[in-house]
Amino acid sequence: MTQKVRIAIVGLGFGAEFIPIYQAHPNAELVAVCQRSEEPLNQIADHFGIAARYTDYARMLADPDIDAVHINTPIEAHADQSVAALDAGKHVACTVPMAVSLEDCARVVKAQEASGKSYMMMETAVYTREFLYTKQLVDSGELGRIQFLRGAHMQEMAGWPDYWEKMAPMHYATHAVAPLLALAGREAHSVRCLGSGRVNGRDPVGGLAFAVESALFQLRDSDLAMEVTRSLYDVAREYVESFDVFGERKSYEWQQLEREHPVVFTGEDGERVEIPDYADRLPAEIREFTTRGVYDATQNQHLSFTQGSGHGGSHPHLAHEFLMSILEGREPFPGVHASANWTSAGICAHESALTGAEVELPVFTNGEHSA
Repeated sequence: MTQKVRIAIVGLGFGAEFIPIYQAHPNAELVAVCQRSEEPLNQIADHFGIAARYTDYARMLADPDIDAVHINTPIEAHADQSVAALDAGKHVACTVPMAVSLEDCARVVKAQEASGKSYMMMETAVYTREFLYTKQLVDSGELGRIQFLRGAHMQEMAGWPDYWEKMAPMHYATHAVAPLLALAGREAHSVRCLGSGRVNGRDPVGGLAFAVESALFQLRDSDLAMEVTRSLYDVAREYVESFDVFGERKSYEWQQLEREHPVVFTGEDGERVEIPDYADRLPAEIREFTTRGVYDATQNQHLSFTQGSGHGGSHPHLAHEFLMSILEGREPFPGVHASANWTSAGICAHESALTGAEVELPVFTNGEHSA
């Protein structure tokens, strides 16, 4: 008999993208959904035929039929809800970022270590087609020694929930930070960041309303450095979540426009490459979800899916990794310590932008993690 993990999804905006994936996965049983607003909760649950419905998160956590929760709620709730779920003995998948403060990152790490349950930050950027392709180049040795890494996440947040207006650019930097650290197989150690320009009419929590924040990171136990740039408002640029990796033999550079292909350089000679889909790494039942989204492809897709071109086909890979880590009794990738480092990188970068000083990241574990 196939082992199944009984999943509950919390938050049904972006979270709805994962409902059909879990329903189709041979090792998952989607048993419950949770959302504060009862009317849309019932609409979505009716559409997908889900019987167990909760508007109260604490009541949902008390349900003994739930093994794991997948959290897709507003950013400020991530730490509290993750800790509550871990304390309740549930495995946790949580959309990015882990938390909005270093203290809350530490709380999640402590709760995971105490519970022994899985915690996985569902970082789309380390399961995109582009990441999987570049990781092959790194793992095969084709790039040679990595010499430098660069990432950017530039996105116009108009039309998103109001709390985004209070957020500094680097407080949500994981999409740009994560693929660089994952490809390097290292954690961020310290950061020096500059803020540039101003965002009109907004006063973010924690200081000046920089239009752009750009940071240089030193990696822990490494001679490598990386550069990360992030913007949220008032910058004229097509949406981009990009990374570049410069190696001694080959380098990978993200395309300038979304409709183009990335470039791989061999020495000084560059050529555009078409990235494969990698759906063959998934169970057959969920392979279709690398190229299509939730139930209504024209009207009901979440902004994060449409702006990000489906997050590079990452959603079924994320769900599969979370489920398999539970069933195989191993740490997921990214696990709790990598997730804390990736999240705290942006928090510390914004602190550096405000103070002008280099900021050292906290160490959440003495152990090592790898991509």
